[in-house]
Amino acid sequence: MWRKMLRAKIHRATVTAGDIAYEGSITIDAELLRLADLVPYDAVDIYNVTNGSRFQTYVIPGAPGSGVIQINGAACRLAGKGDTIIIANYAYFTDEEARAHRPRVVLVDARNRVKRTEPPDPIANAGGAPGARGAAS
Repeated sequence: MWRKMLRAKIHRATVTAGDIAYEGSITIDAELLRLADLVPYDAVDIYNVTNGSRFQTYVIPGAPGSGVIQINGAACRLAGKGDTIIIANYAYFTDEEARAHRPRVVLVDARNRVKRTEPPDPIANAGGAPGARGAAS
């Protein structure tokens, strides 16, 4: 049996911009993507806390450290600048995997700065620079 479970989420992000003329997607600060373990073109569900709308799209990276959360294309009709959203990604797990699985959660403030991650990010907790991938050699 397969179980569909939350794999990662960015919790209570603030929409910073929208571009209705763009062909689709959501642009997310690349550092937030790294912390949430999301990659370009990952499918995500968007839950708009401000107005209750829900939609699915895919991720494209924005400038790291910028705090950008930009809704693109027709989804601009469902979320606008200043709205609070939850960005969720799901995956299928075997029953055994599901019982041990813990989702990656990135909690941000109103300016999309990281408050904390669950589980804690080892790079951030070691004092590494944003975007760092390990210790210097």
